[in-house]
Amino acid sequence: MRSGLFWRTFLLLSVLTGLSMGAWIGMINVFQRGPQAEQTAELLVSVVTLTKAALTHSAPDLRTELLFELVSNEGIRILTLEPTDKVEPPPTNALMPEIAAMVRQRLGKDTRFSRRVNDMPGFWVSFDIDGDKYWLMLERDRLAGLTRVQWLGWATLVGALSLLGAALISSLVNLPLARLTAAARSIAQGKRPAALPEKGAQEIIEANRSFNQMVDDLQQLEKDRAIILAGISHDLRTPLARMQLEVEMANLSQEAHEGIQSDIAQMDAIIGQFLDFARPTEAATFVPVNLSELLEDCGREAARLPDVRVTCDIDDDIHVPANATDLRRVINNVIENARRYGKTPDKDVTEIDIACHVKLTGHGRRAVVEINDHGVGVPDDQIQQLLRPFTRLDSARGQANGAGLGLAIVERVIARHNAELTVRNREGGGLVLSFALPLAT
Repeated sequence: MRSGLFWRTFLLLSVLTGLSMGAWIGMINVFQRGPQAEQTAELLVSVVTLTKAALTHSAPDLRTELLFELVSNEGIRILTLEPTDKVEPPPTNALMPEIAAMVRQRLGKDTRFSRRVNDMPGFWVSFDIDGDKYWLMLERDRLAGLTRVQWLGWATLVGALSLLGAALISSLVNLPLARLTAAARSIAQGKRPAALPEKGAQEIIEANRSFNQMVDDLQQLEKDRAIILAGISHDLRTPLARMQLEVEMANLSQEAHEGIQSDIAQMDAIIGQFLDFARPTEAATFVPVNLSELLEDCGREAARLPDVRVTCDIDDDIHVPANATDLRRVINNVIENARRYGKTPDKDVTEIDIACHVKLTGHGRRAVVEINDHGVGVPDDQIQQLLRPFTRLDSARGQANGAGLGLAIVERVIARHNAELTVRNREGGGLVLSFALPLAT
């Protein structure tokens, strides 16, 4: 979430803030340029005029003391303008031409400006008294506004505060959506999320309230489904048991007896598949399970069948958080699916390979389980159909006895264990089913 909507919101707010700052600086340049130039020019004219008046009307023996006071108290230095003075051009900024024009209009066209005279820095303005020319030097601090460095510093500070504000606003805007996403992900993993806070904007309150109500409804639906499943198991399998008993006691031919028993067994298997598919896998029931031992047990049980050959390549002591019963049911379903439809060509047995190793995946270190047969496989464009409920690929895997829920049950349970089932054809023939379970901590 944060890599998507958060950054888009943050980028949008940052761009808007940058444009606003640019417009603000532009308006300052437009509307303050004239008044600032006029104010600076008035200051220069006033200082020069007052200094000329003070020097003109002061007694000759007191001028030295007056010049000392101007330097020490006002930061104004008066020097005689000599033709040999080393004069540098005035400061180069956007306001200087306007300031120079205004000052010359008041003090005379011969008024000169400089930023350094005889290697002495300052703001220098020339004036004359009865034909004698002088330099008046003001300290730059009295005239200078914000320097470029100061402007850059303030702009950086304001920009940083604006970016922090944009990040805060983006977080506040996206926090409810992030909570909703995390809660929805918890539901997908079979967990019951904590109730979302019903506070904030009215739209957020209504969305969180609706989501909390949906979670409660789903929880109630799970409870109702458990009751219905228990009823189905009792109400359907009890008559099947009576039918089985009646068949055993009836005087039927061997062919009829075996046919009815086969039908009853098939009905019981179909009911079992429906119950397994509908039965929820609660994450609260997960405990550390020794996956290595579970796979070896399932392999040994399958190897007892006369038409199955099992080869195991399993690392020792691999533990995963899981529901042991559901995980065992998954492994047995996969093995049974391979036994029925994955017989090795030209042989009367099904060769099944079971492997489990700890590997580094895109989600970190996980226990990767692979179960494959050596059959004919299925066409690549029909592999995904194997995972759909009530789907059987009779043309590729032989006739199926059941409702077509075997691999659908496997995928459903594996998804509840925070893993993804992958099905692919094996090189050399056969089908490979693999999934990667997180390791127990």
